[in-house]
Amino acid sequence: QLEQSGGGSVQAGGSLNVSCVASGPSFSRYCLVWFRQRPGEQREGLGGISSDGATTYIDSVRGRFTISRDNAKKTLHLRLDNLTPEDTAMYICAADFFGPCSVHRVSPFNFWGRGTQVTVSS
Repeated sequence: QLEQSGGGSVQAGGSLNVSCVASGPSFSRYCLVWFRQRPGEQREGLGGISSDGATTYIDSVRGRFTISRDNAKKTLHLRLDNLTPEDTAMYICAADFFGPCSVHRVSPFNFWGRGTQVTVSS
């Protein structure tokens, strides 16, 4: 189970944090990823962090978003900086033990958060 928190509303140029806390054992073995979904659009993969700490990002968020993990607290973090109104979306975490650690993989992730709203005003 993945429990999300954070998000909220901010003006353009601002920053927000979103977190995702997992329950259960073996958190350090998880591949952890973030998606977002804008109203009326398909879900978009943003990037992720592997069990060994390697991070990947899509081009549009690289340098503005930071994904990190705290294995001791079983928590996945997403730091959102220099936000624009186009970043307004529901942000969703996902996790899995198996398969490629990539938001572009074909196989679905087994564990999902419920989503956290991020709203950026101009």
